[in-house]
Amino acid sequence: MSEQPTGVIHDIGYQRYDGPRLGRAYAARSLYTHGLRTAFGLGRSAKAKIFPWAVAGIIGIVAVVLTVVRAQSGEAPVSYAEYPETLTIPMILFCAVVAPELVSRDLRTGVLPLYFSRPIMRSDYALVKLAALVTAAWLPVAAGQLLMFTGAAFDVSSIREFWTELGDLLPGLAYSALHALVFGAVALLVASLASRRAVAAAAIVAVFLVTTPIVGVLYSVGGETGKQLAWLASPTTLVGGVGDWLFEVGGKSGVGDYGPLYGVVAAALVGGCAALLLARYRRVAR
Repeated sequence: MSEQPTGVIHDIGYQRYDGPRLGRAYAARSLYTHGLRTAFGLGRSAKAKIFPWAVAGIIGIVAVVLTVVRAQSGEAPVSYAEYPETLTIPMILFCAVVAPELVSRDLRTGVLPLYFSRPIMRSDYALVKLAALVTAAWLPVAAGQLLMFTGAAFDVSSIREFWTELGDLLPGLAYSALHALVFGAVALLVASLASRRAVAAAAIVAVFLVTTPIVGVLYSVGGETGKQLAWLASPTTLVGGVGDWLFEVGGKSGVGDYGPLYGVVAAALVGGCAALLLARYRRVAR
């Protein structure tokens, strides 16, 4: 007589998922939204909100002060294009703190294999994180410019002045986006190389600090051509050179006839950082 099987199958309620498959685009959008929320500490502890909202508050206070001064004097002390240049340091510090939050934490906790399982691709992860950082760095500055524009719009006396004011605002918004793009690309690349957030933040600040004195050295030892090209040595002054070329921030371009070169170098810097970021995530967590 054969033995009867003694094993028992218990139904504990697990079922196969038969709902809609939302796909790669939905996963990328969700990751982007999550990145923006992370940048401003939304959905996290109060401690995570302190720095990003403090920076946003500083930027907003500067905009309020400039708006009040313009309302009292009748003249804008700082143009829309000059506004992001006055906020270079807060933007760099913002990127230095937020970039490690976006990528270094994932490296440290080892969740990247879960991201890359499916349907999101490695390139999606890198580019979406970059887009989230650039957007987060741009939004406070753009909000400040819009606040300045709102104050100026109530002070105009004709529709022509309104459209003139709007024509001044749009290049300013583009210039602040350029700041966010260059600073964000450099910051995220550096952050992707370190799993510790404190180390990554320090490294990002060091990249900007170390390159700045090089500009001063080149400016002092070079002739007229050297002075016009010296700003290429640092991401901070590189963006300023592009602004002088495109928007003539300050009234007179300090880069001479080399404005197109500044534009090419800025584009190459962003493209190079994005390419290296993609290369980094092709190799990580394999």
